[in-house]
Amino acid sequence: MSSPTHWEAVYRSRSAQAVSWYRPHLDVSLALLRQAGLEASSRLVDVGGGASTLVDDLQVLGLTDITVLDLSQTALDVARERLGMRGKTVRWIAGDLLEADFAPAAFDLWHDRAVLHFLTSPEETARYAAQVMRALRPGGHAVIGGFAPEGPERCSGLPVARRSPADIASVLGPAFCLVDESTERHTTPAGTAQTFAYALLERR
Repeated sequence: MSSPTHWEAVYRSRSAQAVSWYRPHLDVSLALLRQAGLEASSRLVDVGGGASTLVDDLQVLGLTDITVLDLSQTALDVARERLGMRGKTVRWIAGDLLEADFAPAAFDLWHDRAVLHFLTSPEETARYAAQVMRALRPGGHAVIGGFAPEGPERCSGLPVARRSPADIASVLGPAFCLVDESTERHTTPAGTAQTFAYALLERR
């Protein structure tokens, strides 16, 4: 797992709209979350959410129990300031996902766009799976996306693990069922095309 120092440097040197993973709206994620039963009462955690606009769109949809976790305090501050008073209702956590002290079954929905793909060792992926297993209630859903097998080998100067939806499901293990999958042709602010793969998984 990369250090907070790395991501602080990224967000202090570039605007949130200039980083390669920026999208005005996470349309694929939102579609899969709706398929998973997203509703106003859903308890949702966005891991690696940083300065993403997903939290904005979730609030528009009426969600009031949203947690956003990221290694970078600077990224979280960007999102919180953008939301203004609405940001006070969000639970913001600056820290390492692999060390987060989630309460058991704390969430109905788990969202991750491009955190898992930075975890390249068996030890890291096992810890990630354990965190999802602990934090997500039985019957809850995870939407996890990252670079597809044909996607880039690096992101923000760091190596990544490229995975298909089936690969993502394999990381989480037999306690999770692959419900659906999707791909996205993402165009970075610099105009480069990147292929993302997404898995929608249900915790048994």
